[in-house]
Amino acid sequence: MSTFNPSRSAFVILLAALAFLTNSQAQDYPTHSVKIVVPFAAGGPADNYARFMGQQLQASLGQSFIVENRPGAGSIIGTDFVAKAAPDGYTLLMMSNAQTVNESLIPKKPYNLLQDFIGIAPINYSDLLLVVHPSVAAKTLPELIALAKSKPGKLNYASSGTGTPYHMAGELFKAMAGVDITHIPYKTSSGARTDLLGGQVDLMFDAVTTMADHAKAGTVRALATSGLNRSEILLNVPTLSEAGVTGYETTIWLGLMAPKNTPIQIVHRLNLVMSAIVKRTDVKMQWSEKGATPMTMSPNSFQTFIEQDVQKWAKIIERSGAKPD
Repeated sequence: MSTFNPSRSAFVILLAALAFLTNSQAQDYPTHSVKIVVPFAAGGPADNYARFMGQQLQASLGQSFIVENRPGAGSIIGTDFVAKAAPDGYTLLMMSNAQTVNESLIPKKPYNLLQDFIGIAPINYSDLLLVVHPSVAAKTLPELIALAKSKPGKLNYASSGTGTPYHMAGELFKAMAGVDITHIPYKTSSGARTDLLGGQVDLMFDAVTTMADHAKAGTVRALATSGLNRSEILLNVPTLSEAGVTGYETTIWLGLMAPKNTPIQIVHRLNLVMSAIVKRTDVKMQWSEKGATPMTMSPNSFQTFIEQDVQKWAKIIERSGAKPD
């Protein structure tokens, strides 16, 4: 025979009330503006696509999605800000593989990516483009490798900071090509790009979405792309693997995360809306013209993807011997 337990009944009622409240909040979400924190400076791929997605999310969900740039320390400053934000769906993180790299490259951080965040959805990925200033006496990748080997430590490459995809692409190149080139970290990708164009630095790995136009204009010399296949917008440029660094492959990818304990209903709602946006024909065409490929995954699949990327870069960092600058 069961016995009535007032305490247990009250607890069950409380859980039911909390579940109802959470579902209600998720159905109404968002009721006010949402902040997308970009832990990089304005003008780069993360910033550009955060603003694009913010506009599309606003159109779909009826509330403002405001982009706030918080660059610094190779994305750590902005990422930490979101890690400490309320887990209510109103502060989101625009992230890239800079964050997955930093888990191994910079283990002493004020947050842990896999413990303090939950993945919402990926956005897109694009190849990187290896370019040199026209003053560099190398017209092909083999010529660049030969030049670097003849002058160890003399050539330099720019990046937007320690742990960013541009930095790690350079470190992977150094390890696989067996060359010694000097890393010059900048605070922003735009700063690195400006000095490359001005001839203050010799070469750079940059997102094809932002550097392709400079290559076509001849203000830089494109030597290779970083993907497994040639870029559709630079078909005359070989991949690094084709040009002599066999097996080389890396990309830059973007996505949204939220603080841990953000209601899963909100995460799923954002995922569904974002997936619908990146599947649109007009979005695919617009991004294809810039060299970006849309990505769609469920929240669980995206979380697994992030975990696997952390493991991938941990192995590359160990292999290359890359260190924080």
